Amino acid sequence: MDKWITKSELEGYPVISQGEAADALSLCVSGVLKYLDDFTEAFPGAASLHNNYIPGPNKGWTTGFYTGELWLAYENASDEAVRERLKKAALAQVDSFYDRIKNLVDVEHHDMGFLYSPSCVAAYKLTGSEIGREAAILAADKLITRFQKVGGFLQAWGEMGATDNYRFIIDCLLNLPLLYWASGETGDSGYREIAEKHIHTAMANVIREDDSTWHTVFMDPVTGSFHHGATCQGYKDGSAWARGQAWGIYGTAVAYKYTGRDEYIGYFKRVTDYFLEHLPKDLCPFWDLSFGNGDEETEPRDSSSAVIAACGMLEMCKDLNMTDSTYYKSGAEKLLKAVTDNYRVKDIDSSNGRLLHGTYSKKSPYNTCTEEGVDECVIWGDYYYMEALTRFLDPDWVVYW
Repeated sequence: MDKWITKSELEGYPVISQGEAADALSLCVSGVLKYLDDFTEAFPGAASLHNNYIPGPNKGWTTGFYTGELWLAYENASDEAVRERLKKAALAQVDSFYDRIKNLVDVEHHDMGFLYSPSCVAAYKLTGSEIGREAAILAADKLITRFQKVGGFLQAWGEMGATDNYRFIIDCLLNLPLLYWASGETGDSGYREIAEKHIHTAMANVIREDDSTWHTVFMDPVTGSFHHGATCQGYKDGSAWARGQAWGIYGTAVAYKYTGRDEYIGYFKRVTDYFLEHLPKDLCPFWDLSFGNGDEETEPRDSSSAVIAACGMLEMCKDLNMTDSTYYKSGAEKLLKAVTDNYRVKDIDSSNGRLLHGTYSKKSPYNTCTEEGVDECVIWGDYYYMEALTRFLDPDWVVYW
């Protein structure tokens, strides 16, 4: 048995139908509503425990995804009273994000986009919330303080300029839309200029010769050149962490969206083709793409990677020629079909998440992460599943990123 499916085999897989996607998204909205009282003043953690999230404070890098779920549910609910209830809950969380950035609570890292795009930018786009707008601009201001001129990148975390933290990670590509939005809102081109410098540095250094990607890239603080690549959450330095590769897919798509640079289409194809060529027979990736068919008994999946990748493909296919657009749109629809059939929460009484079998961090003999959220719901997986279904059902949907 081949370790991964072949391109010709992938062509034979079914795509999700409009009816299947609509039913799945409707169930997601019902799940959000069922547990809304638990998660209005409180937020879910990054990962569930036994497939149920525990309410907690607005801390960490992931809470914006849940507020994004509230906005997606608001947009997709049909009953006006339900929409108002969701809007009220989401705006209460926007207030929390405003307080968080005003008081600088747990914001010394690069994940301002993950926190503020699906929460506060979305609030402003959907309702005209001035609090959301102000909070998001303050978050953009905070994000650009992490820019390193030597090397031209946003430092991920840690003491600014410290040699052992002079690095960026592939995830940051999804934080950059916040800066483009801030430039558009304020008329200050500085946000956009920093975003484009980071994109240029990332594209030049994060994609390896075989089209897999580094999770972490360390830069030389003296010369500003590539020093070495590593992983924190992948199996080992030279392997392809599945979620990182998926961030690369969506990240190159938004890089092209905001810059229009033709070479980014080539980068998108490279990282996406690698992802599609390293899928097991049920199309849901293992937590690291080095694993495949035959590893089912020992290695967990990461369903969140599938839906992040699907979002990226659905974004990029809008700007591709007809042949490429059809191919990548079909790839996204096959991933959505696979996770909808086999990986979503179908019983909202048994789980307050949307998507099962995600992996936050899996410890290996070769990485440096702390094991957490293995074979659980993960909050970004829930959010991107709802986003991917929304994108599929409404190609003209106004994105939060």
